[in-house]
Amino acid sequence: MLVLAVKVGHDGSVAAIEDGRLLYSLEGEKDSWRRYASAKADVVLEMAELLGAVPDVVALSGWTKPYGFGDIGAGYLGETLAVAREGRIFGKPVQFFTDSHERSHILGAIGMGPREPGELRAVLIWEGLIGSFYLVDDNWQVTKTVPVLRRPGHRWLHLWGIADPSVLEQAVHVQVEAAGKLMALAGFGDPTTGEARETAEAILTQPLGRMGRFRHLPVYNQGVEAQVTKDAAAALSDRLFEVFASAAREHIPAGLPLYIGGGCGLNCEWNARWRDLGHFSSVFVPPCPNDAGSAIGTAIDALASHGGDPHIEWDVYSGREFEHDATPDPGRWEQVAMTEAEVADALAEGRVFAWVQGRWEIGPRALGNRSLLADPADPRMKDRLNEIKQREDYRPIAPCCRLEDAPRAFRDGFHDPYMLYFKRVRTPETLGAVTHVDGTARVQTVTAATNEALYRLLTAVAQRRGTGVLCNTSLNFKGFGFINRMSDLVRYCEERGVGDMVVGDQWYRSRSAA
Repeated sequence: MLVLAVKVGHDGSVAAIEDGRLLYSLEGEKDSWRRYASAKADVVLEMAELLGAVPDVVALSGWTKPYGFGDIGAGYLGETLAVAREGRIFGKPVQFFTDSHERSHILGAIGMGPREPGELRAVLIWEGLIGSFYLVDDNWQVTKTVPVLRRPGHRWLHLWGIADPSVLEQAVHVQVEAAGKLMALAGFGDPTTGEARETAEAILTQPLGRMGRFRHLPVYNQGVEAQVTKDAAAALSDRLFEVFASAAREHIPAGLPLYIGGGCGLNCEWNARWRDLGHFSSVFVPPCPNDAGSAIGTAIDALASHGGDPHIEWDVYSGREFEHDATPDPGRWEQVAMTEAEVADALAEGRVFAWVQGRWEIGPRALGNRSLLADPADPRMKDRLNEIKQREDYRPIAPCCRLEDAPRAFRDGFHDPYMLYFKRVRTPETLGAVTHVDGTARVQTVTAATNEALYRLLTAVAQRRGTGVLCNTSLNFKGFGFINRMSDLVRYCEERGVGDMVVGDQWYRSRSAA
């Protein structure tokens, strides 16, 4: 059975699952479209061309129309809401299916996760609007819902809007990208100050609305990089987690596996705390817990509604292949066959590489197929990479590391192939570019099975340095999704001063940088 699912609205995506295996997940922002873009007609048509067959089920992930004018599909809320009807696509009989946005997160978290023993599993969905735990049985039905806190993600973002003097006091929302920036700033904060605690409690307990309603708080219009804002971010981070952890201890039986969905699942600090809590037998976070994974969740729900197993086979590299739509100017770029040893030598000299392999990664994290790679030893490399990416200087740079090297480089050596947890750095003096101010790093662990090309390069680095670790940050224009065509890659590297591009097994070296 072939299922095609579409998620409209921000972080839009189109996903296809056939006989329990994810074929593709195409996100609206990828291929240098605006971050958080919707899945427009071109993405649907791309998927139609890739599939080469009319689906048996066409599924729509529920959403709401702009400005509150009704629902799209099954709408936003409803942990059990799913609707099916018979229809036709291009003359072929198909079944149309729709579930709520809430349920797409629930089924996506479970279906992408490992199969665990027992009749119940716990699911946490925390995102902009929803903040709840669910108990789900073997029939994939919610048997208990534990509402914890409405709008947890919005509360997190609200702190940014309150502190940022460029946000109008009449505004009620800020850009989603502020969430990751605030997570970085929280690492510089002291959560114990009185002003920090006052701000955190106000945002947690007061109704959200216009930013001007919070003008009485110490952070109001003080600037997002002010120390008082960093302290408040650290305090709000602590309190948000405490609220949900307390609810878990009180309402969720101990010893169940926990599956996490929703945009807050991208917060590595919180994910690490869920692992350390000790209440759950295991914790799983998919690489796309945010809305970009909702199409996959709805496709899984449609599969389950037909009696299929919702635990699908999938690979994080399920995007599109790289588009060779242009040839780098041979007067500007020298093309040679790539060897990992030579690239490792060039990286050790301080050169930055655009590294492109295979199909793009699903979710927002670059995992070695659309990456900028660099040597992590010199702390100044963090500033250089942020300059290339045109990002704020406080933004951290993540490392990728061979799994066998992780215990030596980091205190927590568990496998994290999707870069979703913080680990404490053992030797920050040798990993200065990827060590956060609090001594942690957001590590992607790599094996030959998870990413063979990147693993071979890391092995060459390890043979040279003793440990296979590199800086790994996303290959994208500021404010846009991953680069996925040669014309954009060349323009990016020439504009941003990146003199080395590896695409597959070919190395393009800038003649001006020689």
